[in-house]
Amino acid sequence: MEDWERDFIRQHRVARMATVDASGQPHAIPIVYVYDGGRLYTPIDKKPKRVGDLYQLQRIRDIRAEPRVAVIIDEYSDDWEKLAWVQIRGRAGILETGRIYQTAVSLLVDKYPQYREMTLDGRPLIAITLERVVSWRAKE
Repeated sequence: MEDWERDFIRQHRVARMATVDASGQPHAIPIVYVYDGGRLYTPIDKKPKRVGDLYQLQRIRDIRAEPRVAVIIDEYSDDWEKLAWVQIRGRAGILETGRIYQTAVSLLVDKYPQYREMTLDGRPLIAITLERVVSWRAKE
Protein backbone atom coordinates (compact mmCIF):
# COMPACT_ATOMS: atom_id res chain seq x y z
CA MET A 1 0.00 0.00 0.00
CA GLU A 2 1.27 3.48 -0.82
CA ASP A 3 1.74 6.16 1.85
CA TRP A 4 -0.98 8.37 0.37
CA GLU A 5 -3.47 5.47 0.57
CA ARG A 6 -2.66 4.86 4.26
CA ASP A 7 -3.03 8.56 5.01
CA PHE A 8 -6.27 8.76 3.03
CA ILE A 9 -7.77 5.83 4.95
CA ARG A 10 -6.71 7.23 8.32
CA GLN A 11 -7.87 10.80 7.62
CA HIS A 12 -11.37 10.03 6.45
CA ARG A 13 -14.23 9.51 8.88
CA VAL A 14 -16.83 7.64 6.86
CA ALA A 15 -16.79 4.83 4.30
CA ARG A 16 -19.25 2.49 2.61
CA MET A 17 -19.10 -1.24 3.27
CA ALA A 18 -20.56 -3.78 0.87
CA THR A 19 -21.49 -7.30 1.88
CA VAL A 20 -23.33 -10.09 0.09
CA ASP A 21 -25.81 -12.53 1.55
CA ALA A 22 -25.84 -16.29 1.12
CA SER A 23 -27.73 -15.95 -2.19
CA GLY A 24 -25.34 -13.31 -3.57
CA GLN A 25 -27.56 -10.26 -3.00
CA PRO A 26 -25.42 -7.15 -2.31
CA HIS A 27 -25.94 -4.83 0.64
CA ALA A 28 -24.08 -1.52 1.13
CA ILE A 29 -24.14 0.79 4.15
CA PRO A 30 -22.21 3.82 5.38
CA ILE A 31 -19.85 3.06 8.27
CA VAL A 32 -17.50 4.78 10.67
CA TYR A 33 -14.21 2.97 11.09
CA VAL A 34 -10.63 2.97 12.30
CA TYR A 35 -7.58 1.51 10.63
CA ASP A 36 -4.71 0.00 12.62
CA GLY A 37 -2.35 -0.68 9.71
CA GLY A 38 -3.61 -4.18 9.00
CA ARG A 39 -7.30 -4.22 9.78
CA LEU A 40 -10.28 -1.93 9.56
CA TYR A 41 -12.75 -1.96 12.48
CA THR A 42 -16.33 -0.76 12.43
CA PRO A 43 -18.65 -0.92 15.43
CA ILE A 44 -22.22 -2.03 15.90
CA ASP A 45 -23.02 0.92 18.12
CA LYS A 46 -26.13 2.07 19.99
CA LYS A 47 -27.59 4.22 17.24
CA PRO A 48 -31.14 3.00 16.52
CA LYS A 49 -31.34 -0.22 14.50
CA ARG A 50 -34.27 -1.78 12.67
CA VAL A 51 -33.85 -5.04 14.57
CA GLY A 52 -33.67 -5.68 18.31
CA ASP A 53 -31.13 -8.51 18.10
CA LEU A 54 -27.85 -7.08 16.78
CA TYR A 55 -26.94 -10.45 15.29
CA GLN A 56 -29.95 -10.16 12.98
CA LEU A 57 -28.52 -7.05 11.32
CA GLN A 58 -28.08 -7.64 7.60
CA ARG A 59 -24.35 -6.90 7.68
CA ILE A 60 -23.70 -9.43 10.45
CA ARG A 61 -25.83 -12.13 8.82
CA ASP A 62 -24.05 -11.48 5.52
CA ILE A 63 -20.57 -11.68 7.05
CA ARG A 64 -21.43 -14.93 8.78
CA ALA A 65 -22.63 -16.38 5.45
CA GLU A 66 -19.88 -14.84 3.28
CA PRO A 67 -16.96 -13.07 4.97
CA ARG A 68 -15.65 -11.33 1.84
CA VAL A 69 -16.44 -7.61 1.92
CA ALA A 70 -15.48 -4.42 0.12
CA VAL A 71 -15.10 -0.98 1.66
CA ILE A 72 -14.80 2.22 -0.34
CA ILE A 73 -13.50 5.48 1.09
CA ASP A 74 -13.86 8.40 -1.27
CA GLU A 75 -13.35 12.12 -1.62
CA TYR A 76 -15.69 14.14 -3.78
CA SER A 77 -15.13 17.79 -4.69
CA ASP A 78 -16.50 20.14 -7.30
CA ASP A 79 -12.82 20.61 -8.12
CA TRP A 80 -12.35 17.32 -9.95
CA GLU A 81 -8.59 17.48 -9.50
CA LYS A 82 -9.25 16.58 -5.84
CA LEU A 83 -11.26 13.41 -6.58
CA ALA A 84 -9.88 10.21 -5.05
CA TRP A 85 -10.93 6.85 -3.68
CA VAL A 86 -9.46 3.82 -1.98
CA GLN A 87 -11.21 0.45 -2.13
CA ILE A 88 -10.39 -2.24 0.39
CA ARG A 89 -11.23 -5.86 -0.25
CA GLY A 90 -10.89 -8.28 2.59
CA ARG A 91 -12.36 -10.81 4.98
CA ALA A 92 -14.58 -9.74 7.83
CA GLY A 93 -15.26 -11.33 11.17
CA ILE A 94 -17.10 -10.39 14.33
CA LEU A 95 -15.13 -9.48 17.48
CA GLU A 96 -16.75 -9.39 20.90
CA THR A 97 -13.92 -9.69 23.43
CA GLY A 98 -10.17 -9.84 23.81
CA ARG A 99 -7.11 -7.65 23.49
CA ILE A 100 -7.67 -6.79 19.81
CA TYR A 101 -11.29 -5.91 20.60
CA GLN A 102 -10.25 -3.56 23.43
CA THR A 103 -7.58 -1.91 21.26
CA ALA A 104 -10.10 -1.35 18.45
CA VAL A 105 -12.63 0.16 20.88
CA SER A 106 -9.94 2.53 22.19
CA LEU A 107 -9.03 3.60 18.64
CA LEU A 108 -12.70 4.23 17.82
CA VAL A 109 -13.18 6.32 20.98
CA ASP A 110 -10.08 8.36 20.11
CA LYS A 111 -11.28 9.02 16.56
CA TYR A 112 -14.97 9.65 17.30
CA PRO A 113 -15.67 11.70 20.45
CA GLN A 114 -19.31 10.55 20.32
CA TYR A 115 -18.18 7.16 21.60
CA ARG A 116 -17.08 8.71 24.89
CA GLU A 117 -20.80 9.08 25.66
CA MET A 118 -22.14 6.15 23.60
CA THR A 119 -20.10 3.27 24.99
CA LEU A 120 -19.02 0.46 22.69
CA ASP A 121 -18.03 -1.97 25.44
CA GLY A 122 -19.84 -5.25 25.11
CA ARG A 123 -21.06 -4.50 21.60
CA PRO A 124 -19.76 -6.41 18.57
CA LEU A 125 -17.21 -4.97 16.17
CA ILE A 126 -16.63 -5.96 12.59
CA ALA A 127 -12.93 -6.56 11.89
CA ILE A 128 -11.85 -6.52 8.25
CA THR A 129 -8.46 -8.00 7.37
CA LEU A 130 -7.17 -6.27 4.26
CA GLU A 131 -6.38 -8.56 1.34
CA ARG A 132 -6.29 -6.13 -1.57
CA VAL A 133 -6.27 -2.36 -1.92
CA VAL A 134 -7.22 -0.62 -5.17
CA SER A 135 -7.15 3.14 -5.50
CA TRP A 136 -7.36 6.10 -7.82
CA ARG A 137 -6.79 9.82 -7.54
CA ALA A 138 -7.11 12.56 -10.09
CA LYS A 139 -3.87 14.28 -9.24
CA GLU A 140 -0.61 12.70 -8.07
